[in-house]
Amino acid sequence: MGFFSNFLKTKPKNSTTEINIVAPLSGSIINIESVPDTVFAEKIVGDGIAIIPSNNEMVAPIDGEINKIPDTLHAFSIKSKEGIELFVHFGIDTVNLKGKGFLKIIGNKKEVKKGDVIINFDLNFLIKNAKSIITPIVISNMEKIKTIKKMSGTVIAGKTTVMIVTI
Repeated sequence: MGFFSNFLKTKPKNSTTEINIVAPLSGSIINIESVPDTVFAEKIVGDGIAIIPSNNEMVAPIDGEINKIPDTLHAFSIKSKEGIELFVHFGIDTVNLKGKGFLKIIGNKKEVKKGDVIINFDLNFLIKNAKSIITPIVISNMEKIKTIKKMSGTVIAGKTTVMIVTI
């Protein structure tokens, strides 16, 4: 019985796992190719979507661990237990603001659940001072991804699915 019960617990090598990624900000989805920065538009750092934000907080788009929040607080990376690595980058050239307009809520290497607030931001300040507020959400380890289905429309942070990926 031991071999048989262990056999039932192992997944076949060709099996897939489907993961829903929710919106890290409220707003409207646009195609990643429309982001006014070639690093994102040409998918140099990964594939995904972008959101034109309408709220003032960035939340965890998946359950996982915060890998890195730079000192400039304009972005974060998160890794799910399944191994998906996501990068959320608020706006374009927001690194130049040196953290102005952003407030970190959760630190590096912290476990988070989908919807947990990671960074608060002052949307009005950023609209006035950033090159763009369009926020790319990209999967940075695309080599692990079998398929990616991208959604469109208006989304609510922590609630609305923006991508469904299979690994």
